[in-house]
Amino acid sequence: MKRAAFLLAAALAFQAHALAPGEGAPPLALSTAGGERVSLESLRGKLVYVDFWASWCAPCKRSFPWMAEMQRRYGERGFVVVAVNVDKQRADAERFLKATPAAFTVVYDDSGRTPQAWQVKGMPSSYLVDPTGKVLLAESGFRDERKDEVEARIRAALPAR
Repeated sequence: MKRAAFLLAAALAFQAHALAPGEGAPPLALSTAGGERVSLESLRGKLVYVDFWASWCAPCKRSFPWMAEMQRRYGERGFVVVAVNVDKQRADAERFLKATPAAFTVVYDDSGRTPQAWQVKGMPSSYLVDPTGKVLLAESGFRDERKDEVEARIRAALPAR
């Protein structure tokens, strides 16, 4: 009984606390459609933009071209976009990607464990993770008026040329 009460209290505390800048990013280890395993640990040393998305998410259709542009502009400087799809059915994600191609890494989590660990509250939700694994920025939703500010944060976190 004590164990159950402890687990319930821990779960409630976990849900009440939002992942915030300065915290260590939770683990992420998922596979691409081709079966390649991508982990945050394997990307240590790079600036990683982790984006949680779903096929039914209207703002995700606007965020994909922007993320592709960020990957194109800053990829050579150590910037990596990892988009985590959370659809239960892979076919839903595939239809989305046919209409809105991704020019960055896409991984899949139909179990929902990764967005739960990252405390995702809505779609899309994005996290900028520094080369040491700390969260620099947490964004819920995608707003055109925030693109320049987020890009400035990306540039500031990258090594100088």
